[in-house]
Amino acid sequence: MRKFRCTYCAHVYDEAKGDPDSGIAPGTRFEDIPDDWQCLECGALKSDYRLIEN
Repeated sequence: MRKFRCTYCAHVYDEAKGDPDSGIAPGTRFEDIPDDWQCLECGALKSDYRLIEN
C-alpha cells in the first residue's frame, strides 16, 4: 500500500489506514477516493497530494 503527502501541510493519506472520519475505508486506493475529498488538516484538494517515494 502507498502513502501520499499533502503539499501544503504534510498530512499523509495512508492507503492501508484509509480515512474513516471521512468515510474512506482502510485499504482504499488513493485513485478510488472521491475527487472532492479534502485534506483533514488544511482543506487542500486531493490533487494537492503527492506520492511518497520509498
